[in-house]
Formats: sequence, C-alpha cells, structure tokens
Amino acid sequence: MTRPKRIYLTPIPIRIWHWLNALGIVTLCLTGAQIRFPEYVHLFISYRSAIELHNVAGIVVAISFMLWLGYYLLVARTLARLYVPDREDLQYGLLRQAKYYFLTYFFGHHSPHVAQPGNKFNPMQKSAYLVIMMILMPLVILSGLLLLNIGPLRTFILVLGGLKILIGAHFLLACSMCAFLFTHVYLATLGHTPLAHFKPMWTGWEETDESIPTHQQS
Repeated sequence: MTRPKRIYLTPIPIRIWHWLNALGIVTLCLTGAQIRFPEYVHLFISYRSAIELHNVAGIVVAISFMLWLGYYLLVARTLARLYVPDREDLQYGLLRQAKYYFLTYFFGHHSPHVAQPGNKFNPMQKSAYLVIMMILMPLVILSGLLLLNIGPLRTFILVLGGLKILIGAHFLLACSMCAFLFTHVYLATLGHTPLAHFKPMWTGWEETDESIPTHQQS
C-alpha cells in the first residue's frame, strides 16, 4: 500500500503570521471600500467605525510585517533564498511555471516546481512575493502611517506632493494588494487537489502528488 508523501513546509510562526496578516488585509480592504465609497458601501455601523477599524487593522498589519521580516532575516535567515528569484528562475523557471498555470495544468500535468523546505516557492511565486512583500507592502504601510499622522508630518507630506497625492497613492497601492489577494487564492487552488496548498497553512505539512510505501517514514 502507498500513501501521499508529506513535506513539512510551514513552521508555526509563519502560519500564525499568515492568518493574522490575511485577516488584517481583508479587514483593510472592506473598511477601505466603505471609507472610499461611503455612499455605496455600508458594511460597518458607521463611517467613523470603519475608519477606526481600518486604522487598527493597519497597525496590526504593519507590526505583523515587521515580525515576518525579522523572522526571515534574523531567525530563519532564508529571506533571499526563499523570495529572490535566481538566474535559473528568471531564464527558464518563469516561462515553465507560466505555461503550467495557463495551459498544462488543465491537461492534468504536474507542476514543474516541487516545493521543499528550502525552496518553497516556484519562480512566479518568488517574483510576485518579492514585489508584494518588498515593495507594495512597505509602501502601503508607509503611506498609511503618513495618513495617520497628517499633522506632525505635514511638511513631509507636502514634499511628497500633498494630501490628495498621498491619498490617491495609498488607494492605488491598496487596490494592487486587493487584486493580489484574489489572484493568490485562485492560484492556491492549482495543486494536485484544490486544497493541497491550503493545508500547509493550517498543519504545516503539504501532501505531494508522489506516493511512498506505508512502511516508510514521510
């Protein structure tokens, strides 16, 4: 008899951060929609309550981001290895993975990338996460913190172009994050089963499409 091969991919600190961050970003998207379009969106009790919840969620996401960055830089020390595409990824991996996502997956082919603890993300994931976590997320947090401190940072905000420019930039960056959220959930369903990539974020273990004899250890 055989059973699916399991790989321990996601340690507990990353799982906690992932769900805390996901809850925070969803809250920011929903409250932000009501703040931006109060005449159309009425998800929360009042406009003021949406603003207050938005501010709290923003602070939580900012803190969780710093904890994530600190963990990968100082504890795991794998930030560059996990999130920065190498030469092979850029030359061949991106094209192979794009072909899988947009074509061969629908013909039952396996992913060209096999996740391992030291190489969890395929080339497209690395490239996307690099942009999201190293560019978009810091810019969203920075613009949000500026909007939380308009009075003390008035001079700096004027140097950046003024309050309207800052609000517009924050909104566009947030829209990019929201679009990534939908894309992220969809691509997560493209494992050998629809839930294969979700399970590691709950249990830490991912089941691959390989099988091993039941008398062997995973």
